[in-house]
Amino acid sequence: MLDRAEHTTLYSRSAEEGSMLGFAGSGVSEVGLVRVHNEDSGYVGRSVAVVADGVGGAAAGEVASATAVDALVSCWRACWFAAGPPDALEARVAAATDAARAAVRFAVQRDLNRLGMSTTLTVVACDGAQVALGHVGDSRAYRWRDGVLTQLSGDHTYAEQLRRTSRVSAAVLATHPWRKVVLRTLDGDPADAGPDIAVADVRAGDRLLLCTDGLSDLVDDEAIAGTLREGAAAQAVTALVHAALAAGGRDNITCVVLDLVDIDEAEASAASPRGPGLLLGAVRDGANVVSPTHTWNA
Repeated sequence: MLDRAEHTTLYSRSAEEGSMLGFAGSGVSEVGLVRVHNEDSGYVGRSVAVVADGVGGAAAGEVASATAVDALVSCWRACWFAAGPPDALEARVAAATDAARAAVRFAVQRDLNRLGMSTTLTVVACDGAQVALGHVGDSRAYRWRDGVLTQLSGDHTYAEQLRRTSRVSAAVLATHPWRKVVLRTLDGDPADAGPDIAVADVRAGDRLLLCTDGLSDLVDDEAIAGTLREGAAAQAVTALVHAALAAGGRDNITCVVLDLVDIDEAEASAASPRGPGLLLGAVRDGANVVSPTHTWNA
């Protein structure tokens, strides 16, 4: 059964008078055909969207992903309503990802049985004029523009490190026994490198995809691009998850598709964007979240 976030239009404040950049998005999380538990979490909000994959094989992966998403969204909302310069987007995303790291660390300290749990994290956040991307691990962010699919995030995996630092062929990388080893995650270690954060090259009319490796490992870029080319965001996420299931569904699958839309202030006001955001996967169960509060209005 699909854990579906219904299609919704989500708007952000604009730095340009009279217009604003907004998200129109949808998300789905599915346990897959092999795993017993869904260790993925996700969120789709007015100004932020995120996917997280509790790393398989580690203790309490669902707690790691849910706790990280909860803390990130709560901090982002606090940062969003705080005063700040118009160039503060990257700093706000950094603060939100720092909150996620601290929350995972706190969760481990509260229960040492969770020692070793970790999560990937891929987040996009919009301030109305631009979009920033934060990323750690092997969950991905893609941009679909004018028929071309581009991966915006870089995998923090052994295979990607080899590709960048050596002349190993694609054929060798495809079968390397360590290719899927994830080199960076959020694991609560205060000494870890943390996420990469940068302003993304996006504009109105682009379509973004955030996904865990349950999709990207089983569905190739050509098939992903073909799916993103057709239909609304809600149709796209459903089709992508079905494609991963048809390919074996051996891992949890979480997808968020966001259309970047340019609207005027009157249209944004009429939309009355005061409703809650959309939860996906493990974070829907409050028992997975190690946090004193929940705030879901970003």
